[in-house]
Amino acid sequence: MGRRIRIELTSRNDFWRNAFFVEWNYQYPERSIEDTASGRMVSDDLLVPAEWLQDLQRVAGQCFSAVREAPADPGRRRIFRNLFSSGQG
Repeated sequence: MGRRIRIELTSRNDFWRNAFFVEWNYQYPERSIEDTASGRMVSDDLLVPAEWLQDLQRVAGQCFSAVREAPADPGRRRIFRNLFSSGQG
């Protein structure tokens, strides 16, 4: 494995997010996606080898989801998410 990158997974809802992981594990059982936050695949902070990106994007498209490379330092993005989501309820 070469360089590892952080990716973001965006899905329509939790059902399709879970469907992505089920389909990924079915198509690529030897490729384990690492969730750096909790180990339970619940965060947006996923770590994978860079060469998997196209396969991840293809599988995501099959599950009404999208995968894109995340910024190297997601700190600023987390701050904005917290600011804008705190007023909703």
